[in-house]
Amino acid sequence: MKSIVIGEALSRRNFLATTATLSAGTVALLAGNSALAQGMAGNAAADVGILNVALGLEHEAINAYQLGAASGLLQKPVLDIAVGFQSHHKAHRDALIATIQKLGGKPVEEKKLDDYAKALNASALKSQSDVLDLAARLELGATNAYLGVIPSFKDTALAKVAARLAADETMHWTVLTNALGRPLPAAALTFGA
Repeated sequence: MKSIVIGEALSRRNFLATTATLSAGTVALLAGNSALAQGMAGNAAADVGILNVALGLEHEAINAYQLGAASGLLQKPVLDIAVGFQSHHKAHRDALIATIQKLGGKPVEEKKLDDYAKALNASALKSQSDVLDLAARLELGATNAYLGVIPSFKDTALAKVAARLAADETMHWTVLTNALGRPLPAAALTFGA
């Protein structure tokens, strides 16, 4: 397997395409089942690399919501919703850190907030709508990435985790779209296409 460099600019789709190689033991750890994981073999070093890429993406999501919350552009109750979505990403982060550590790996460090601000072009955010639009685009991209990778999983536990994450991302996108006053999709089967 190619070595994964955390500093690379990987899209969620590229990351998710590589998660199909996570061992069953790592999936069990992510699901919180340490007893099941102990009986399963796997390539811990490769799994740690993949999980660290995911952790890097979670750090980015947490910081994106932090930038929005700290911008002063979000009004209540939108601010509360953004902070709630950030808490979802923090829960993902914590699960990833715990799994990486259980596999004997070192979790990738979070960058400085300024680094995320630059990467996300936070200086271009001038209104609540700008912040929500950025968040909605990121959530839609994540939704489609998770849905797009589900068929490639041979392990149904991985497919289930991806589907649950896609459901969360879709919920985030729906709320953000509603807050922007945009209509929801009129056609069926809109996501994952």
